[in-house]
Order: sequence, then C-alpha cells, then structure tokens
Amino acid sequence: MRILLAEDDRAISGAVKKRLTAEGYAVDVCENGRDAYDYMQATAYDVVLMDIMMPGEDGLSVVRRARAQGMDTPILFLTARDSVDDRVTGLDAGGDDYLVKPFALSELLARIRVLARRGGTRRAASAIDVGDLHVDTASRQVTRAGRRIDLTAREYALLEILATHRDTVLSRDQIGEKLFSYDYMGASNMVDVYIRYLRRKIDDGYDVKLIKTVRGVGYVLREDA
Repeated sequence: MRILLAEDDRAISGAVKKRLTAEGYAVDVCENGRDAYDYMQATAYDVVLMDIMMPGEDGLSVVRRARAQGMDTPILFLTARDSVDDRVTGLDAGGDDYLVKPFALSELLARIRVLARRGGTRRAASAIDVGDLHVDTASRQVTRAGRRIDLTAREYALLEILATHRDTVLSRDQIGEKLFSYDYMGASNMVDVYIRYLRRKIDDGYDVKLIKTVRGVGYVLREDA
C-alpha cells in the first residue's frame, strides 16, 4: 500500500514515516501544500495523510482542489485544531477522517486500515482466498493449508497487492509503485528480490505454485497449475 504524508513538521513526519515503513507501507513525504497536490496528481495513492497548516497552500485547499478534480483517494487530516467546527470544516472540505495532534501511532495505523478498506483506488476485501492460501487483510494473518505463514512487513505488503489483484497479471512497475516509495524507484530488481523471498514462504513445499511469472510481463497470483 502506498501512502502520501503531507506534513511540514519534520519530527512528526520522520516518526510517522519510520513506523509506517516498518509496517510495510510505501511512504512518500512532502512538506508543503503545492507539492502535496502535485504528488496526488502524479501517483494513485491508497491513503493520503494531510496536515492542515502547511506552507505554500493549506491542506484544506489542497483537498478541495483534489476533490473538484474527481480524486476519490481516502484522506485523513492531521491537525492540532480540535474544535468541533474545525472537524466539520475538514470533513466538508473532502476529508474522510480527522486525527488531532498529538496522536498515538497505533491509532493512526488503525485509521489507515479502515480508510484502506473503505477504498479509493481499490476496495480490499476483509479476507482473500486463493486456493488453500488465506489472507486476512484486517489482522494481516496469512495461512496456507491451515498452516500459519510468518511474513515480514514488506513481504506481506507484496502478498496483499498480488492477492487483491488475484488472477490479474501485474507488471513489475505496477507492483513497485505500490510496494515502494519514490526513494526506491529505479531499483528494477527489487520487485524480483521480494517475489523470491515471498515464494520461499508461500510456495516452497507445495505441489501447486500460486505465484507465477508471466515472462516479459510480470507476476500473478492464481491457483491454476
């Protein structure tokens, strides 16, 4: 899942990005409203975390412009303003949720999961089954043939991308855009490396291989042999 974090306080953005990255999310960070709007135009994010008070253009104006352009990405406002009127203004501007600073990172993660399930660029099911593989997107638990599979945060993120688009061939670029932030782009073999890691845990030891390579195109998760 790819997230945009628009926040001009570097202490906050640094802490949030570190935690989200550790959870397997790809995170792009910008520090002013104009850049935030440009990022949103250039990339299909799963969730946007938008500070309200930013230089260049405030978050409310950015979101109003984005919504006027038809953008339906879930947006969570992050702000120190905590009055009821401020919350109503944020929601009326096009925000989907509102979190007051200071906040607990665990609560932020929970709200991100809710927004991701609500959907914008895609709507994720609470559980996805591909053959005997079961992916619970709410708890992020994975089992195959009833056996629990422990994945790193990045491996799980990759599996969720493939499972959400089951039976659909995804190119390396399509996977990379979801799996990595701009910091990682250009490392063309990174997707292949993580596919190899994931195959060891998902497919090794099973007769039916679920992660398939489509030569010259990319990868697909499907049950057929």
